[in-house]
Amino acid sequence: MNYYELPRTLGALKHSSFARQLSQERTVKDELRANLICKLERGETLFPGVMGYEDTVIPQIVNAILSRHNFILLGLRGQAKTKLARLLTGLLDAWTPYVAGCEIKDHPFRPICKRCRELVLEQRDETPVAWVKSEDRYVEKLATPDVTIADMIGDIDPIKAAKSGQTISDELTIHYGLLPRANRGIFAINELPDLAGKVQVGLFNIMQEGDVQIKGYPIRLPLDLMLVFTANPEDYTARGKIITPLKDRIGSEIRTHYPPTVDHGISITAQEAWDKRSSPVAVEVPQYIRELVEQVAFTAREDKRIDKRSGVSQRLPITVLENVVSNAERRALRSREHEAAPRVLDLYAALPSITGKLELEYEGELKGGDAVAREVIRTAVGKVFTSYFDGVNLRQVVQWFELGGSLRLSETTPARDVVKELTRIQDLFDFTAKLGVGEGDSDAVRASAGEFILEGLYAQKRISRNEEQEFTASDRSVREERPGEEGGGGRRGAGDFRRGGGGGGRRNLN
Repeated sequence: MNYYELPRTLGALKHSSFARQLSQERTVKDELRANLICKLERGETLFPGVMGYEDTVIPQIVNAILSRHNFILLGLRGQAKTKLARLLTGLLDAWTPYVAGCEIKDHPFRPICKRCRELVLEQRDETPVAWVKSEDRYVEKLATPDVTIADMIGDIDPIKAAKSGQTISDELTIHYGLLPRANRGIFAINELPDLAGKVQVGLFNIMQEGDVQIKGYPIRLPLDLMLVFTANPEDYTARGKIITPLKDRIGSEIRTHYPPTVDHGISITAQEAWDKRSSPVAVEVPQYIRELVEQVAFTAREDKRIDKRSGVSQRLPITVLENVVSNAERRALRSREHEAAPRVLDLYAALPSITGKLELEYEGELKGGDAVAREVIRTAVGKVFTSYFDGVNLRQVVQWFELGGSLRLSETTPARDVVKELTRIQDLFDFTAKLGVGEGDSDAVRASAGEFILEGLYAQKRISRNEEQEFTASDRSVREERPGEEGGGGRRGAGDFRRGGGGGGRRNLN
């Protein structure tokens, strides 16, 4: 039945196909449970777009709904807690009737507010009925210390009393807060521990007993709600943050987590990041770059200089990938190239999208956010590089630098120039096949692959790179090739070093 065919009066509703279902004492939790059971029987996806929780978080949420529990999602930032809460609307009926004009979406057959009770008694079957969509039955509030009982529950409205001619103690003079306005729907509170204690008292009282006092007047509000909360585990378990009676009334405590594997993280980032965009430049993101972006987040989560209690949000790889693509796009536009591929150096250019998402411990603060982020990137490059080139003999590439070769590859250098310079390194592009890159690929992709190999060798400290982005032989390899004067044996002269197979000494590219 489409929207325009839905009954518009109480009498028409009583004689419609909805009558039997509405006449039952079915709560919102019953509705969620019934629709969930149907989806499970049909094998449908319950939370589309949420990845990595199939065997952990989602089964616990399913159990909570089947048990008709209010529940809380505990997890660090960027773990899709709010997204999960919002997706619960997919388990509600597509359309739900209510008494037209009611602020709290009263049930036409069982109104709870004084205004609707009187209206139904007066107009009976002619009582007007309106309909609300499933997504409009979700109310969300970010908890902050300044939230009051009036915001959550309601307050006396003297202006309404004056206009209606009612006494200030009359129920009709109440201005309803967020909780009553979420009646017959889902009410979500983010960062629950930030609510003041007296507001938490108001919450658990209405959850359990269904009544509340507004300005000293007892008001019976048997609201029909599913309550969902989110919180950081550190705050939720801290003494004094959550009052015990409220914790006791929350049916299920569900822990969320970051992606368990890099592949899961890549899938989430690919889904959420804005990397496929309208542009005069065709940007191709190689798989190893996607792995590298994700590995940065995983490495940061393991770094002791980064606060574990705060976490490293999944938003980090999403924004980093967007910045990396943008930097490659900018380079191609400036170079008048029609194709672009992100490089490792684009990741360093994306530092502004990393540093703001890292909460540092004392040691990290001493070192500085930029320095910590750069070291995290370098470590991540080393891990991804090893996954592709473990056991591959790259000695001849390293030797090119040991024999005096050097390259300065700026992140603004056009792809064609990078390829031209990298060609000087003997057999370098033979190794890019490990990355799935060959001679038939564009200059942008080949430049990215070649530079990735050099950055990987730099991450393993087999070659060096300075702040001017110039690759040279590492100090360690030079010492191994040229023993100290005391050792005597076979030291090569500086002139011989410069004339080695390095392809003609140092050249700079800007």
